[in-house]
Parts: sequence; C-alpha cells; structure tokens
Amino acid sequence: MAKKIPTILIVEDENALNEAYQIILRKAGYNVFSASDGEDALAKAAQHTPDLILLDLRMPHMDGLNFLRHYDVKLQHPDVKVIVFSNYDIQQDIDEAYEKGADRYILKAWASPKKLLKVVGDTLAAPKAA
Repeated sequence: MAKKIPTILIVEDENALNEAYQIILRKAGYNVFSASDGEDALAKAAQHTPDLILLDLRMPHMDGLNFLRHYDVKLQHPDVKVIVFSNYDIQQDIDEAYEKGADRYILKAWASPKKLLKVVGDTLAAPKAA
C-alpha cells in the first residue's frame, strides 16, 4: 500500500512568498495548492481538503483569523492541521489562533526554508491536539 502524500494549502497574499513556499514544499515531496486570502482559501479547501494549512494572518478581504472562524477546524475539520505563519507577534492573535484550532504559530522571520520543512513535517506527524 502506497503512503499518502500530504496535501498542503498555502494561504499567503504576497505572491513572492506564496511561490517560494510552493517551491520549497513541492521539492520536499508534498502536494501543494495555494490561495491569496481567506475567502479564496475557504473555496479551495472546500474543493480539496488539505492535510495541513499554512496560514498567513494579515491579508486583504478575509484575514487568517477570520478564515479560522469560518473554517472551524475544531468541529468541521478536526483532522486538518494548521500552522499560522505570520510576521506579527501579537499575543492576542496568537491566543485566538490557538483557540480557533491552530496547531502551531510561527514567525516568518524566524523560519528558514529548512526550519519551515521541519515544522511542517513535525506538525503533520504529531497527533492532533484536542
């Protein structure tokens, strides 16, 4: 039986970062698709349920926290893992992201491509938090 290749949804409004994350994750062997804001992500996640969502917080139209409120990881998508990947280290946002079902909250400035891959791999391998 072949091992399932995890699918990752990247939600990032900055095109250069979105494309860079796609390249890094595809080279590591993941299936990847992307969205440019929370509204786009809701539509794409409804079509193809990801195993993991790499989610920016500050985006136009619908930000990452509003995406989490609508996507409802805890009740509607309990098997989907979420890594919030943000430039903002605001405790209120961090607390709300975890409250809404995020598994990890990582600062973009902290994460080299190697660290990003480690966090993604570790998050996918870990049991989903209750």
